[in-house]
Amino acid sequence: MKVALSLLAASFVLSSVAAFAAGTTKVDGWISDSRCGAKPMKDPVACVRSCIKHGAKPVFVDAQKQVWSIDDPAVVKNFYGEHVAVVATTNKATKTVHIDSIAEIK
Repeated sequence: MKVALSLLAASFVLSSVAAFAAGTTKVDGWISDSRCGAKPMKDPVACVRSCIKHGAKPVFVDAQKQVWSIDDPAVVKNFYGEHVAVVATTNKATKTVHIDSIAEIK
């Protein structure tokens, strides 16, 4: 009986972890700003920094040029205008992304 209960508990824990991980994906894209979004820029780093300095919010633009609000903008402050790979959870209903990790793509 103890073995069966232990197996049932382990199964529950593993299925919970799998369900959470299913919503987290690795996505390539760019860190832009809410003013310019997916528009092409000659100097994206300077443009995004300038727009954010003047009140725009940082956003994530994916490969399909969909613009996502970032729920914790402080995570991307060193990546303005950069091409990045993120591990993130998306909320399609609110077009919001929660970035767990970020790395520049060179």
